[in-house]
This record gives sequence, structure tokens and C-alpha cells, in this order.
Amino acid sequence: MHITSLGGGHGLYQTLVAARLSAPDSITAVVTVADDGGSSGRLRREMDIIPPGDLRMALAALAGDDDEGRFWARTLQHRFGGSGALAGHAVGNLLIAAFKEVLGDEQSALDKIAELTRSHGRVVPMCNQPLEIEAEVAGLDDDPRLIRPVRGQVAVATTPGTVRRVKLIPDRPEACGLAVAAIRDADLVTLGPGSWFSSVIPHLLIPGIVEALNSTEALKVVVLNLSAELGETQGFSSERHIHMLSQHAPSLRVDHILVDSHTIPTSAERSYLQRAAGGLGADVVFEDLRRQDSDGRSLNKHDPSKLSAALMSLHRSAREGKASD
Repeated sequence: MHITSLGGGHGLYQTLVAARLSAPDSITAVVTVADDGGSSGRLRREMDIIPPGDLRMALAALAGDDDEGRFWARTLQHRFGGSGALAGHAVGNLLIAAFKEVLGDEQSALDKIAELTRSHGRVVPMCNQPLEIEAEVAGLDDDPRLIRPVRGQVAVATTPGTVRRVKLIPDRPEACGLAVAAIRDADLVTLGPGSWFSSVIPHLLIPGIVEALNSTEALKVVVLNLSAELGETQGFSSERHIHMLSQHAPSLRVDHILVDSHTIPTSAERSYLQRAAGGLGADVVFEDLRRQDSDGRSLNKHDPSKLSAALMSLHRSAREGKASD
């Protein structure tokens, strides 16, 4: 079985850990490249490279299970302290930048780090050029009807206003060929969870990615966030999250929306969510997906083991359905 997971940041990290637990034949992480903050932002401005932060996190999530792999995972994520030129930089970001200069391109750098970390999969960018996100945001003025443009991933993720729509700059960029191939050749494709406007929807603003999603024979599963995020989706219902996918990619079709069963407890809310999912040609599947602490209290994080089990159950059902046909 071949799994391809689309996203970025902490959401993609959790999905990749879940994918590893499923023990597939291969895993490919397709990663957003619009980060403009912190270490990634500094490196993309100074060295004219695609921002490495989300790529680094995916590499860390896929690092090997032995002592050597765990060492590399910790090293990639390590950040320098202090107040000097290296302060705030993650080691993995610097390695990607350095290997890119030595080897000539970012993909060679990512593949070399995957080799060093004994990776369980391959990490590829969704696009081979750095991108910017610009959002149309309401609520930044006294008149709530006024829409203001907000540019930059960090600015969009932390805006106190309400995001109405986002776009990429440059518009309609070319998809990475490796990303397109990984989607088309997969048996299971996941999108989300993660920052909705800065890690999930950007994939759907690249025509080649949407075309690959619609043409693949893979089972396609959107993993919904456990809650709205402060900033870009504050106040959003689960139903609105799905509407945002349809709004930004009207032609997109997926098979399932995977939702934590405790997030939407009432039948009325579930029926609204199912109606919204119908716009994507999908049905909604409810499963217990939350992580619990040692005292049994639910946390606002996906449990990789539960997520893995839910994804594998959907994949088995799809496979059995095809066999019976």
C-alpha cells in the first residue's frame, strides 16, 4: 500500500506518524512551501530557497525507529538559542539549505537527509518555488463589510479578522511533478489536518494538484481539525471548514471527511456537516480520534494510533468494495 499525505506543520506531522503506524510499502509527504516566518522566513529571504520548516518537520516525522533515526529526528528539530546570528534557526532548516547548495537542488537535499535519517518515506514540496499567501480578511475595520488584503502566512494565521478567501502569489503555480506522481500512484491520499488557510487549502490552489486528486484511483480522505484555530479560523464551524474547501476548489472530489466523533455530538450538526460534504462528493465518517493524557482527559490533538486505525479501516472497506464489484 502507498500513502500520500498532503499538508504542512504540526498537522502533517501527526498524519505522517499515523501513516507510519499503518506500515505501508511507501509514504510520500507533499508539503506546503509558503511559510514566511521565523527561521524559514529568514532563509527564504536570504538564500532564495523554498521555506524549509514544514519540509523539516515532515522529515523528522518520518525518521527511522532505531537509535540513529531518533537521534536525527531530535537533531533536525533542535533550535539554537541565544541572541546571535543562529538564534532561532532549526538545525534541519540549515541542513536543507546547506545540502541544497552542495547538491544543487532542494529535492536532492531532502532525499539526502531522508537517507541519513533512515526515513520511512519521501518528502517532496507541493511546488518547486517559494509561494506567498494573501488573504481577503473582514473585520479589521469599524465597518465589518470592508475587506482588506493580508499577505504572508504568519500574518494570515494570526489575523484578528475573519478570513474570507486566500490566494497564492504567484497565482496558479506549477505543481511539483513528484507530488503529482505521488498522488496519482497512491492507494490512499490524505489532506489535513492543519492550519486550514495556510497548510491545507494552499494545495488546492495549485491546478496540477487538484487535477491529480481528481484523476487518482486512490481513496481520498480529508481529516478535519479537532477545533477552530485562534486567528485564521476562529469561530468557524466544522461545516464551514468543508465549505472553504469547496469554495477554493469547486471541482475537487474526495471520498470521505474523517471527523472526531466527540467534536460534533448532535445529530443536527452531523446532518449539516454531511450536507456540506456532499458538495465534495464525500461522506462523513465519525471516529474517536483524540489523544488522551495519562488521566484520561481528552486533548486537542489527534492520536496517531487512532487516526491510523480509522484510515486503515476506510482503506480496507474501499478495497473490499472494489473486490465485490
